[in-house]
Amino acid sequence: MRLEGKSAIVTGAGNGIGRAIAILFAEEGARVLVADIEDDAGSAVVDEIKQSGGEAVFQHTDISDESSAGSAVQAAVDAFGTVNILVNNAAVFVFGKVEDVTRDDWDRVFGVNVIGPANCVKAVLPVLRENGGGAIVNLASVSSFIAQPSFIPYNSSKGAVLQLTRCLAMDLAPDNIRVNAVCPGTIYTRATSVHIDSLGLDHEEALVAFGQDAPMKRVGQPREVANGVLFLASDDASFITGEHLVIDGGATID
Repeated sequence: MRLEGKSAIVTGAGNGIGRAIAILFAEEGARVLVADIEDDAGSAVVDEIKQSGGEAVFQHTDISDESSAGSAVQAAVDAFGTVNILVNNAAVFVFGKVEDVTRDDWDRVFGVNVIGPANCVKAVLPVLRENGGGAIVNLASVSSFIAQPSFIPYNSSKGAVLQLTRCLAMDLAPDNIRVNAVCPGTIYTRATSVHIDSLGLDHEEALVAFGQDAPMKRVGQPREVANGVLFLASDDASFITGEHLVIDGGATID
């Protein structure tokens, strides 16, 4: 029960990695606000947590909208009395070469993947400061620091998330607020499934092929990423800030 007595906001918690984080946090004793733009998916995660004896509420949230991010924080305070942990997981996936990407694409990917986390941090800061500190974990990616073909908008946004993490860690350390990032590699989520479909590949064959890039010869599971987020959010990581934890089965080891 590493998060017993704590309250957490997890954005993009309706599916994939966010869902795994929300469920694991609840198992570890946290009260969880599930923030997602998809009402049915987010509500289903809340129901799953409650059925297992945990405490959770859902808030419809568009993190690219500053007022919506603020409403999510207020909903958590109303439900739980405070917030101790923020996990910035929500993201959109926009791929392509520079000549294929429109201004709307750029606005969307940076609006959600970069400005969105900044909106959430800005909204939760007064609460964390009132508590005397807290933990923020941003979901970056191995795409934050490696180049990939036809991934320009997504990789650019995730590179910004890593730098956002470092700068926030420096600025917020005097407030006893730790800010770290997790960088997943290929993880089997709904987004991965959609990407496989877009490539016209067989799912089983694609997952085997994707796994060949890692020394462990497989893709990861959302729970494996959630375990890393849990560590950074917990007091076990009390002297860690401004860092990024790579969870990719060794794919970027060289």
